[in-house]
Amino acid sequence: MDPFFFLLLFGQTLLCTAGDTINSATPLSGSQKIVSPGNKFTVGFYSPSQSNTTSSTSSNYYIAIWYSNIPVLTTVWNTDKPVSDPATASLEIARNGNLVLLDQAKNRLLWSTNVSIASNSTMATIKDSGSLELTDASDASIVYWRSIDHPTNTWLPRGKLGLNKTTGLSQRLIPWKNSLDPSPGLSSLELDPNGTTQYFIQWNESINYWTSGPWNGNIFSLVPEMTANFRYDFQFVDNATESYFYYSMKDDAVISRFIMDVTGQIKQLTWVEYSQQWILFWSQPRRQCEVYALCGAYGSCSEAALPYCNCVKGFSQKVQSDWDLQDYSGGCRRNVPLQCQINSSSAQTKPDKFYTMAGVRLPDNARGAVGASLKECEQVCLKSCSCDAYTYNTTGCFIWSGDLVNLQEQYSGNGVGTLFLRLAASELQDPKKNKAVIIGAVVGGVAAILIILAIVFFFLYQKYRRDRTLRISKTAGGTLIAFRYSDLQHVTSNFSEKLGGGAFGSVFKGKLPDSTAIAVKRLDGFHQGEKQFRAEVSTIGTTQHVNLVRLLGFCSEGSRRLLVYEYMQKGSLEVQLFPGEATALSWAIRYQIALGTARGLNYLHEKCRDCIIHCDVKPDNILLDDSFVPKVSDFGLAKLLGRDFSRVLTTMRGTRGYLAPEWISGVPITAKADVFSYGMMLLEIISGRRNSDHGEEGRSTFFPTLAASKLHEGDVQTLLDPRLKGDANPDELTRACKVACWCIQDDESTRPTTGQIVQILEGFLDVNMPPVPRSLRALGESPDVINFFSDLSSSQTSQTQNSTTTSQTHSATSGNSHFQSS
Repeated sequence: MDPFFFLLLFGQTLLCTAGDTINSATPLSGSQKIVSPGNKFTVGFYSPSQSNTTSSTSSNYYIAIWYSNIPVLTTVWNTDKPVSDPATASLEIARNGNLVLLDQAKNRLLWSTNVSIASNSTMATIKDSGSLELTDASDASIVYWRSIDHPTNTWLPRGKLGLNKTTGLSQRLIPWKNSLDPSPGLSSLELDPNGTTQYFIQWNESINYWTSGPWNGNIFSLVPEMTANFRYDFQFVDNATESYFYYSMKDDAVISRFIMDVTGQIKQLTWVEYSQQWILFWSQPRRQCEVYALCGAYGSCSEAALPYCNCVKGFSQKVQSDWDLQDYSGGCRRNVPLQCQINSSSAQTKPDKFYTMAGVRLPDNARGAVGASLKECEQVCLKSCSCDAYTYNTTGCFIWSGDLVNLQEQYSGNGVGTLFLRLAASELQDPKKNKAVIIGAVVGGVAAILIILAIVFFFLYQKYRRDRTLRISKTAGGTLIAFRYSDLQHVTSNFSEKLGGGAFGSVFKGKLPDSTAIAVKRLDGFHQGEKQFRAEVSTIGTTQHVNLVRLLGFCSEGSRRLLVYEYMQKGSLEVQLFPGEATALSWAIRYQIALGTARGLNYLHEKCRDCIIHCDVKPDNILLDDSFVPKVSDFGLAKLLGRDFSRVLTTMRGTRGYLAPEWISGVPITAKADVFSYGMMLLEIISGRRNSDHGEEGRSTFFPTLAASKLHEGDVQTLLDPRLKGDANPDELTRACKVACWCIQDDESTRPTTGQIVQILEGFLDVNMPPVPRSLRALGESPDVINFFSDLSSSQTSQTQNSTTTSQTHSATSGNSHFQSS
């Protein structure tokens, strides 16, 4: 080989090969990168289009730090100043020792570490912690600047999040504006600048819409879920110059991060290697519409459908491209100016009218006005051109001037009311019809009759064709109906009535030609072939039990995968159980639901040919028929497992609050994961409230902790839903509380099987007092060392024995018996 060619090739390789350091002689430009010594993090030029999941793209590049070995490109730090061509930009050491980003093409400084440096020789190195550090070139222990101490939207282990008392600067998390624009969004997470030990999420640096509650030496008072996670050590530092929190991972092999998301929520995510995805374990605010001003001015938030944000009547998106990227902060603009805004006194200009919005969360910043009636209140608003809306209730007349923000539709919390929104008259249909319109309608009606008759005949013919062509075919599993997609479009009125949605897809109500009501689940993310899909559907179809929702049919056309189930008139347990219903479920019905659900899960775990682990047991997935008989839904949609329980699920499912600890730790998942979720749900059935909820004065409590404590005190009656006023069978209540606390033990081997749960609830097995799970016990402890989460190396064992249960009791072992035959 020509020596010159070899040198040229070797030189190009050097340019692309990544070291871990930038110094005065080796700036970073173009496609060059530096990589941490353990190949954990990379620094280079990054385009948001590389990790964007929408069809939108960006031509801008930014300096960023990202995980090296995660296939889903995930940044943890970035600058917010873009360059259009990385080849003409460089990250380099300036003459004053600072690390700077230069746009050579435009000869300008875009970004700098901007610190005072005594040395004239510095270098920048990327560490395995994910921190880019500017240090003295001759003594790396002298650190002038660390990226991890200047977070953008991500909080990494060992990073500071607090307040510099000397400079007054706050280390805070700020989300990207949207998925393609890393410039700062409107929300921020920061430590209280007034000196208390609590975090706030603020909107526009002015309005707090979430707080962690004060730090009590163990947890934040309004984040009780923290004790359920034992993989972190959180510590608080408070000295003369700064106060901040930082955290570290107990197991360095676990990759986890906190991120201030574009949704305005703080989220905790962990990378799960075997499913190759980030799993969300915790977020606040819990509900998307609790994020202040999420939808911008004149935007309304609703959690009943996606997208969450829509413009109110008479308004349209201000910047459509931002809305396409789910950035709604720009809000909406009025379609037609108000009469007073166009300065017209023409008789042709009609006075403004008001559009009624019932059942909405009223906007903030209302101003009291003098108005003794609804009509007077309306006139007060009309007389002021700046008045955009009004409401009238028992406390008086209130008007709004300026942009309306934080509107929420279909709202049932505090501050709900009827808003009268001011619109131009042309935006609302005039109920008065003039004579010309009436005459035209009559004349046109004569001609329309013939058209209507033709349309009716056409639809009758189409209905006849659909009814005639509805195909019922036999599958390997029995008599499932093989629907065509067009059939399901027809019976669901083009999927117009949505019943709900979950991890696997959305559910719509439909009606077959014989008037049988059905529920159609449109599956998302299913890419297996036709043969495999039909085989799995056949397995689900043959899985029939009185406490399982019955599969009636399916559709498999191209990429479309749909399942058709029997329709449950009472809806889900979620709808019937929690406050908001006019009548609370009686104890007898609740116990029936708990027992029936256990029977259904037991059938899936122990009575089927292949053990079916549900993986998503929660009130949403327990449906109720007219007699409140519970039926487990969505079973079989997680991957089917054989009797070998040591196999690991390739796809992780589940819902935060019901997840067993083994989901987080990464150990093999067994049927006991469903038992944990069942236990959490059983506690909610008993109490009629969510396990983690805000109580009086905004305080948050974790109900499982209270339940375990009261059970040991012998005071189970206080755990009962107060709406029942103590009307419950004492033996059944005690039995249910004990079962629930056994189910949520940290060590899966101590949890009962679903077969044992059924026998306990039926009264055929006695159950001993369960120990308080150590993760729950941590809530009541005040350790000398300030840690959020303590290691759960539980030594508790639950030995089960029952002469009537043999091969079905998979997890029972011999020894001390906590579950005994009555």
